Amino acid sequence: MAGLTRLTIAEARDGLRARRFSARELAEAHNLAVEKARPLNAMVLETADRALDMADASDKRLADGEGSALEGIPLAVKDLFCTDGVRTTAGSRILGDFVPPYESTVTANLWRAGAVMLGKANMDEFAMGSSNETSCFGPVENPWRRSGDDRPIVPGGSSGGSAAIVAARAALGAVGTDTGGSIRQPASFTGLVGLKPTYGRCSRWGIVAFASSLDQAGPLTRTVRDAAVMLAAMSGRDPRDSTSADAPVPDFEAALDGGIGGLRVGVPGEYRMDGLPAGIDALWRRGIRWLEDAGAEIREVSLPHTAYALPAYYIVAPAEASSNLARYDGVRYGLRVEGEDIVDMYERTRAEGFGPEVRRRVMIGAYVLSAGYYDAYYLRAQKVRALIVRDFRNAFEDVDALLTPTAPSEAFAIGDKSGDPIAMYLNDVFTVPASMAGLPAISVPAGLSDAGLPLGLQLIGRWFDEVTVLRAAGALERAAGFVAEPEPWWEAAR
Repeated sequence: MAGLTRLTIAEARDGLRARRFSARELAEAHNLAVEKARPLNAMVLETADRALDMADASDKRLADGEGSALEGIPLAVKDLFCTDGVRTTAGSRILGDFVPPYESTVTANLWRAGAVMLGKANMDEFAMGSSNETSCFGPVENPWRRSGDDRPIVPGGSSGGSAAIVAARAALGAVGTDTGGSIRQPASFTGLVGLKPTYGRCSRWGIVAFASSLDQAGPLTRTVRDAAVMLAAMSGRDPRDSTSADAPVPDFEAALDGGIGGLRVGVPGEYRMDGLPAGIDALWRRGIRWLEDAGAEIREVSLPHTAYALPAYYIVAPAEASSNLARYDGVRYGLRVEGEDIVDMYERTRAEGFGPEVRRRVMIGAYVLSAGYYDAYYLRAQKVRALIVRDFRNAFEDVDALLTPTAPSEAFAIGDKSGDPIAMYLNDVFTVPASMAGLPAISVPAGLSDAGLPLGLQLIGRWFDEVTVLRAAGALERAAGFVAEPEPWWEAAR
């Protein structure tokens, strides 16, 4: 049974279809693995009974020859996705024990494809964070440890719980969201593949909103092939989401069968920033050689406004957050703290319900949208965003994809950066530009740091060209040959 948790999604799919094991056996093995992984604090709600019921239904469909793309595959769901009849908190006290009476489109698509829900994964509060330390349920611990150092380290954020439970071999895959890097950075920190699709590729309906023009759902998996399989099931036009694109959904898995001979891969000079650790720079250079050896043509490109992406993001995202989070007032659902009058009730509810990072971003957002500052900050940030989009459009006239590091560091110890918001925000320096432009991007595990921690490389593609991104990622994955795994210390910690 333990061996079932070490399969990839593609291997489990093939094994289920060949009747080498049942969906129930697969679910039982993963329910046990989730239980053993509790010291990681990666899951805020386990749905073991529901997983078994869904697995039994999958077994029946498989027996009838009706199995779908993800039939019987156990997945974890970031607690930002509304799940019908299952508590959804967004990692915040203000939502309390909110139980949605509806299902998000992305998770509904996954269940329609036969996937099995193991539970809801921990996350930074309202997806605001780069370390999974802002959750009201406490921080998530990365399954990895530094060589010779037992201090707990962060899994990245905000999809840290989703990343940690997959890296711990307790889920075959997980669904997360990426606003400024919240899938890709945790993937880099935990040795996983993390894919942010083009904005609009996956519906946002039923996802608790952080920044509406940036949020996008995507998969966290152990292989590029698994990411392709999950993305195909998650994607599609949704009439309930006005930002959902009416674009065909290709066979992403089939795209992996092609080579990358003649593919033009750009290396943006602006990503060679001062202070980039030597190990990450060396890995980036190895990644360039790997793609070149696989037949790609490497070209230097320029993205002149890269340096302005992060400051612009931290104006646009908080501005949208301050608007989206205005709905949490203690009147309709979630936490309610009584006050002397309705205004006092609003203030007390929001002060007690929101954590420090969420309050910080709401205040920044309200400030940049306020009279007298809108033009100076928000409008200017949107103009910078347009320039960033133009930079990428110009670059993609000469190249088919871009290769960069995913994160400027390896995973760091819990507490190391939580007192310095600026240092924390800098974790997103390589992932934010693609988010601001709405481009597809993927992080692929490519090596280990000197401390024995995973490091990822990022590939960025044209709008709605996930096929090329996945094809290049597959080549990078094969060349890197990353097979390292964390030692399961958490099993002894129970």
